[in-house]
Amino acid sequence: MRPLVRTLALVAPLLALSLPASAAESLVYFGTYTGPKSQGIYVSRFDPATGRLGHPELAAATPNPSFLTADSTGRFLYAVNEVGEFRGEKTGSASAFAIDAASGKLTLLNDAATKGSGPCHLSLDRTGRHLLVANYDSGSIAVLPVQGDGKLGSASSVVQHTGHGPNKERQGGPHAHAIAVDAANRYALVADLGLDKLLVYRFDPAAGSLSPVAISFAASKPGAGPRHFDFDPTGRLVFALNEMALTLASYRFDAATGTLAEVQTISTLPAGVAVKPEMSGAEVRVHPSGRFIYASNRGHDSIAVFAVDRDKGTVRSVEVVATGAKTPRNFTLDPAGRHLLVANQGSDSVVVFIVDPVTGRLTRTANSVEVGAPVCVTFVPDRPTR
Repeated sequence: MRPLVRTLALVAPLLALSLPASAAESLVYFGTYTGPKSQGIYVSRFDPATGRLGHPELAAATPNPSFLTADSTGRFLYAVNEVGEFRGEKTGSASAFAIDAASGKLTLLNDAATKGSGPCHLSLDRTGRHLLVANYDSGSIAVLPVQGDGKLGSASSVVQHTGHGPNKERQGGPHAHAIAVDAANRYALVADLGLDKLLVYRFDPAAGSLSPVAISFAASKPGAGPRHFDFDPTGRLVFALNEMALTLASYRFDAATGTLAEVQTISTLPAGVAVKPEMSGAEVRVHPSGRFIYASNRGHDSIAVFAVDRDKGTVRSVEVVATGAKTPRNFTLDPAGRHLLVANQGSDSVVVFIVDPVTGRLTRTANSVEVGAPVCVTFVPDRPTR
């Protein structure tokens, strides 16, 4: 591996040229599994000039906020509460919070049932008026209206998946694991680990509704277990991470018809490394430039780096970097794409990597913080100045 000093020497001049000296710190939130070391959502401040994370503080106490998303105005934060029961119903919940930009503290606005158990992923539509949720345990998806004050309304649409995959232990039924809309806000894509499918639903932003059945889908290899996905900046390519097979699949997305066409599937592990029972894929992110893709490997405890041929829609492996910590779960890139922050669930830590702007390669820094069972990292957009 290249020496850290040499890498910093190469990257620092590029950062100095493009990053204003007065760049403000950003708020970054950590979702967790609550327990002995965690009480809910934690907040830190991130310095984009140095990659330094401030000491995390409890922003809001809430049960199992395993996935977070912030609205585009930087005023509200939303979390799934990955539970099986909410107010006496067999359902999980989602919570809405108001963000105090000065302190980073969160004020609970309200919570609402996700109409399915074990919610594990959520995202906002392009208008910010609808929150889409994937319920893993029950294998269903739902849409919750977002009111003008940031509060959540009762579900406006619920779709229950049916079926199963070949792995009886992991795929005995449907397991919706991720949901997000396309750039035009016309379609919602859903990764279902239990069905080995990336499904496409028609989304009506006026009514906050999903078509009752998928209008199209892309099937992964049986037993692959699609978990998360991400669009490239053009919206014409989709990259899906298969949790059980530890593979990355690339698809062309037709925004007119809502159809997916597979281009390639490639391992996220180093050449010659076989998948073991303790290994599983967790997260995939496309770099803001669209030139690189990152994927996390739990068990192997690494981040895979890929370069993208945007014309062909194919990728090639660049490197697989050890995180130096256990169970890398979710991770994210800072808004400028200069740093990558990894939540290491098994090591109770969040670690910062420097991103090489030319090659996409990663170099681990000494910047890390302790957070109990972190499973999600989310930056909050800067609020527009008036």
